[in-house]
Amino acid sequence: MADPGRQGFLTELKDAVTPRAAMLVIAVLLLQLGFITSYVGALHHPTPHELSIAVVAPPQVAPKLVGALESVPDNAVRATTATDRDEAVARIKDQKVYAAWLFDPTGTQDTLLVADARGPAAATAAETIVTAVDKSQGRTVVVEDVIPLAKGDAEGLSSFYLVVGWCVGGYLVASILGISAGSRPANPTRAVIRLGALALYSVAAGIGGAVIIGPVLGALPGSTWGLSGLGALVVFGVGAITMALECLFDVVGIGLAVLIFVVLGNPSAGGVFPPPMMPAFWRAIGAWIPNGAGTDVARSIAYLGGTNILVPLLVLAAWAVVGVAVTMAAVMKRPRYGREHVSVKS
Repeated sequence: MADPGRQGFLTELKDAVTPRAAMLVIAVLLLQLGFITSYVGALHHPTPHELSIAVVAPPQVAPKLVGALESVPDNAVRATTATDRDEAVARIKDQKVYAAWLFDPTGTQDTLLVADARGPAAATAAETIVTAVDKSQGRTVVVEDVIPLAKGDAEGLSSFYLVVGWCVGGYLVASILGISAGSRPANPTRAVIRLGALALYSVAAGIGGAVIIGPVLGALPGSTWGLSGLGALVVFGVGAITMALECLFDVVGIGLAVLIFVVLGNPSAGGVFPPPMMPAFWRAIGAWIPNGAGTDVARSIAYLGGTNILVPLLVLAAWAVVGVAVTMAAVMKRPRYGREHVSVKS
């Protein structure tokens, strides 16, 4: 005879934890483990890979120095040459190289030009490499920072945290709209309304973040309006993709958004370590996710005169366009009949 108490417990267990809920819990566990793997995998052992360094030296010396840099193990350096100091500085500011080694043919002390604004870790790595090479040749090197960080941006992380905040706002507001009114809008008109609400939120978030990071905290220099426009694009792109994922996969879409923007996007964004300091996988994906593209643009607006921002802006725009297109296509293909809100009147 079956134990009534046991049967009662099993019935309660099945009611309390449905198969769907159990699958979602397993998915959350996998997401959590992915979070740990991604962050630790990307950030636990920064090692330079093809760190770009320009060499300024007489023609008879330059090939030897380039060869010495490129002989550093594990393809740590990608060496090029520059004609003089001005060209080297210009290439650093144009984001063509991370550092420049100025060889002094009249003495034994050289100069290494770095840019902390492009990532202190890259500057430190370049200093370590060039110092070791110079020491092997009986020479010394002094370091000059040609694009220093702002006083309020001591570790160079303000651009990254600003973009992370915008990304969080984007997928949270899209998630809230989905949870409160149904993951998929009932019809195209309501989808447009949601996207319009997201656009208004994005503008407010962009302006708010730029004002806080600049005039209020003094953490980043550069154009407040430029950063505001960037913020609006980041928030809208992330929000639109999250909305599209919800339309396709219901509540699971929120988890997929977290996977993209938190598990994969944050550690690969180049905020803590620039791309040459990260492992291959994160180095490859970072520039194509809004976190990384947004961080690149924010850093360029703040410190580099807006150079090399066309590609990351196109990446951000593509996320926004795809998000809108998929949302509208999902709603038009499978309209959800009925009202989004059910009001109960007493």
